[in-house]
Amino acid sequence: MQEGFGIGEVVGRTGVAEATLRMWERRYGFPAPERLASGHRRYSERDIELVRTVAARRAAGLSLPVAIEQARTESAQPVPSVYAALRRRRPDLEPRTLLKPMMLALTHAIEDEALARAERLVLFGSFQRRRFYRQAEPRWRELSRTADTAIVFADFDRLRAPRGRPAEVPVPREHPLNREWALVCEGEDFALCLTGWESPERAGTSDAGRRFETIWSVEPDVVREASRICAAIAAARRPALIDAARSRLEAPPSLAPESQLRLAGAVTARMLSHLSAQLTRSRGGVSGSGASRQRRQHV
Repeated sequence: MQEGFGIGEVVGRTGVAEATLRMWERRYGFPAPERLASGHRRYSERDIELVRTVAARRAAGLSLPVAIEQARTESAQPVPSVYAALRRRRPDLEPRTLLKPMMLALTHAIEDEALARAERLVLFGSFQRRRFYRQAEPRWRELSRTADTAIVFADFDRLRAPRGRPAEVPVPREHPLNREWALVCEGEDFALCLTGWESPERAGTSDAGRRFETIWSVEPDVVREASRICAAIAAARRPALIDAARSRLEAPPSLAPESQLRLAGAVTARMLSHLSAQLTRSRGGVSGSGASRQRRQHV
C-alpha cells in the first residue's frame, strides 16, 4: 500500500487547486512531497496542514512568500500552547472575549455532550492550577471511563498516570499553557474544542470578572489540530501517554459538516441551560440575602 496522500486528496482537504499546488512547488519548493518511482507525488498529513495554513494566511492578506515562510518556521518550532498555535495557524478563526461564568457554562456543556454520547474519547484539558482541576476531577473521572486517552495539564507536583483516570501532566508556572483554559474532545462521531487565553494583567480580578480571549470550534480540522498540539505537549513529557491515541490523531478527520453543525447547536443549547441555572441561583441568593436583612431589621 502507498503511504501518504495523492494530490487529489490534498485538493479535496485544503480547497487549494491542483494547478496552484504545482505552481507553489515549482516557484517556492513548497510543499515538498515525496516522489514515488512512478513520479507521482505523495503528501503527508503535515504537508496538508501546512498547505491549509498557507491558504488561510493568504486569505487573511499575507503575500504568498511570507505565508510560506511563516508556516515553515512555525512547523519547525515546538508548540508552546493550544491558543497561540491555533491563532498562528488559523488566522481566520475570530476570538471572542468571555467572562469566566460563560467559560464554565460552555465547558460544562461540552462535557455534558461528551458524557451523553458515551463514545471512545480522545480528551485533553488545561486547568492552569491544580486546585481548579480538583474541583472538576469527579466529572473528568466519568469522562475518562469511555476515553482511549484522557490527559490534563496544570501545575501538578509530578506526572501521574493512574489507571482508569486522566493522566496528570505538570506544566511549570512560567509555561504559556498555564495562562490558558483548554478543552479538546474528539469522539468517534463528533469533535469540538475550546481554548481561551487570560492576560496576566487580569491577575487579582474577582473570579466572576476574569476574562478570556476565546476560540471554540466544531470544525474537524481545527479540533484535530488542537488535539495534536496537546498530544505533542504531553508526549514531550512521556511519549507513552499518547500511544492509545496515536493512530487516531495521525488519520485524517472524516466527520460530516452537517453532523458537526448539529453538534454546535446541541452544545449551545446546553450552554444556555447552564447560564440560565447560574442566573436563577444568583437571583435566589440575592433575594435570600434580602430576606435575611429584613428578618434582622424586624428583630
